[in-house]
Amino acid sequence: MNIRIGIASLSGSLVLLAGCATIDLETDYVFDPALYAQVIDQTSDNYPEIDPLSLDDEIKQWLHENMEVDGRGEEYLVSTLQDLLYGEDFLNIQYSDAKTHTAVEIFHAREGNCLSVMNLYVAMARYVGLDANFQTVEVQPSWDRRGDLLVVSQHINATGRLSAREYYVVDFTPEIALQSMTESIVSDAVARSLYFNNLGVEALVAGETAQAMGYIKNALFIDPANSFAWNNLGTAYRRLDNEELAEFSYHFSFNLDKTNATAINNLVKLFRAQGDEERARQYASVIDRFNQRNPYFQYAQGRRAYEQGNYGAARLYFRRAVRLKPFEPSFHTGLAMVYVQLGELNLARDAREEAENVLAANSEIYRPSDRRLRIFDRNSILSSSSPGLTIQLRRGTPVEPAPN
Repeated sequence: MNIRIGIASLSGSLVLLAGCATIDLETDYVFDPALYAQVIDQTSDNYPEIDPLSLDDEIKQWLHENMEVDGRGEEYLVSTLQDLLYGEDFLNIQYSDAKTHTAVEIFHAREGNCLSVMNLYVAMARYVGLDANFQTVEVQPSWDRRGDLLVVSQHINATGRLSAREYYVVDFTPEIALQSMTESIVSDAVARSLYFNNLGVEALVAGETAQAMGYIKNALFIDPANSFAWNNLGTAYRRLDNEELAEFSYHFSFNLDKTNATAINNLVKLFRAQGDEERARQYASVIDRFNQRNPYFQYAQGRRAYEQGNYGAARLYFRRAVRLKPFEPSFHTGLAMVYVQLGELNLARDAREEAENVLAANSEIYRPSDRRLRIFDRNSILSSSSPGLTIQLRRGTPVEPAPN
């Protein structure tokens, strides 16, 4: 799974973010405006010729040839766009995490990641008169090791109003690990920043550090609050051996987003490289304690143990995950898988039933579906978020305390 790709943080080791979890980390870091000015040093968008939401005449003509654009209701337009994008007789767009595309590029490539497809969907939807916006969604993050980088991906989709009571959500995912939903509509500017952040990540993976720097800095010029981009910029600066700006970028990333454990992990690795073992141990202890109370870390460890055939350890990790967050259906499903391997079929049945019960009882559970279009009545949604952990650390005092 590599969803919400390009809303990516880079790290050298596994650190799990847990939705609404926050880390209250008090350090001796002091904001330096001179360093900030070195990073945000452009006065305009350096890539005005790139418009991820632009449609060319060929696409517009294709839309008119394949659907009735004028005089039709919103639900017809939404469902028809779904068919045009994903239907075997039309574009039949397939999932690929290799490259982030503009709307025009993915129309011709017929494959791409979630952000690419949402660029095309939002652009088409607006062209035919629909309300359409980008929406980020907290799901279990996905990791993909590429060379010396660990690319962390989350999820983005599209949403819009159909009426005062109804709205739709459009997804493009090969598979999404279930998680309590925490969604947030974001502006086109934020989505554009995420687009250039993606390009920067892809350039870093390809070893093109200078190009990556240009893309990521442009992402930050567009949206200086893009915590992912600040973290990725820190990694680019480390590639260039600029440890001062790398540390500044990682700290700034964490200050923007107190759930960004990845930035803290990157600081741990930087401090160790600098020989600052005291700060490295302090920050690492926060991550370790966080992970012990992070149900998604326990779940990931369980998956790893399961894949290695260590079913006893997997059972232990999955049980911990369930105990920490019992309303996560995938945790129960993981436990059921282990019980099957251990021959405990009655317990496996109970765990599967528990997963189904959680799904049935919680409308805010984010469900993967072959039916990529979903329409909701706002009155049926009680909550769009769930509480998370709070982790606190005071400088020098090791006290126990975030997606695709």
